Amino acid sequence: MIRVFLVDDHEVVRRGVAALLEAEDDIEVIGEAGTAQSAISRIPASRPDVAILDVRLPDGSGVDVCREARSRLPELACLMLTSFAADDALFDAVMAGASGYVLKQIHGSDLVSAVRTVASGQSLLDPRTTAAMLRRLREQTATKDPLAALSDRERCILDLIGEGLTNRQIGERLFLAEKTIKNYVSNLLSKLNMQHRTQVAALSARLRAGQRD
Repeated sequence: MIRVFLVDDHEVVRRGVAALLEAEDDIEVIGEAGTAQSAISRIPASRPDVAILDVRLPDGSGVDVCREARSRLPELACLMLTSFAADDALFDAVMAGASGYVLKQIHGSDLVSAVRTVASGQSLLDPRTTAAMLRRLREQTATKDPLAALSDRERCILDLIGEGLTNRQIGERLFLAEKTIKNYVSNLLSKLNMQHRTQVAALSARLRAGQRD
């Protein structure tokens, strides 16, 4: 038996979805909530297998409920239900651990199927959506810190290259052998996917300009 908890601020929607699911022999609706606060307090105690969460709630969002509920019940499968096919909402929901995302315009039989799918541990994200999300994650990571892969020493050497110092001068500054600096520079180029020292200098200049802004 799949135990389901419903969260939607419209009672009519909750009653409709509950009636639809209760008509199935293998699904049981064990609780309902109309606000984020109520859902967060009641879901852990009910221990459902699946939580159907409205993305937009009067005192928060289903995304927040998903994140909080899954922190207490990691095995919980969250199915986001919304009227809006918004990319931001989808991205936030999946980052919060949601297993699926469906529109309220979905056919009843498809919603039942979606509940069974996420209850079995599968995801409802189609390949196009997954690809878009992964692309956005990569873009965010690159925007956040283009030097994330570098060690502190490599970051320091990047700054010194940006100042126009040669390997010998950098070695003198850091009290390291010139050959050691050359190895550091090779690793730095590899991690940044660059071919030439001038590219590193240009990157350093852009980063310094960004810090001044």
